[in-house]
Amino acid sequence: MKILKKNSKNAKQALKEYKVIARNLKLFANSDEDLKVISAHLQDSIVSTKDAANLKKSRIFLIQLNRFMWEDIEKGVFRKNKRVRTVLKFDNVIKVTSKKIKQNNTSEFLDFLAIESNQMTDNTYEIKLIFSGDSVIKLITEVIDVTLDDQGSPWESKVKPKHKFL
Repeated sequence: MKILKKNSKNAKQALKEYKVIARNLKLFANSDEDLKVISAHLQDSIVSTKDAANLKKSRIFLIQLNRFMWEDIEKGVFRKNKRVRTVLKFDNVIKVTSKKIKQNNTSEFLDFLAIESNQMTDNTYEIKLIFSGDSVIKLITEVIDVTLDDQGSPWESKVKPKHKFL
C-alpha cells in the first residue's frame, strides 16, 4: 500500500510539472511576420544588461527577459498580473552593436518596446531590439532564425505596465 501512495505522489508531481510546461510559451520566427508575433509577446519585458550575451564563435545572441504575460488578458479584471523568465535566442548572427546601453553597468535595466527587422541589399537582415530611452541592440544576421522560450514557472507581479496614449 505504501508503494501505491508513493507512486501516486510521483504521478501528482509529474502532472503538476506537466501543467507548468504546457503553460510555457515557445515560439519560432523565420520571417518578418513571425518576428512581429514575438515582439508583441515581449512588449513590456524587463531585462538587465548583464543578461545579454553575444557568443561570437557560435554565432548566437542570447538575451534573458522577464516577460509580462499579456496572453492572459482574456481573463479581464479577474486576471492576475504575471511575469515569466524567457530566453530570446538569435542564430546565424554576424554582428552585434548597441546604442545607449552601458554594458559594464550590470545594475541597469531596460524596458523592451519592440523588434524591427529589415532585409538589407546583400540579403542579410538587420534586426533591432528597441528599448525605452532610445536604447537599441542591433543584430546583423544571415537569416531570421529566432526562438522565444519561457523558462520555469510564472510569478505574480504587483504592477501592470501602463501606456500613455497620444
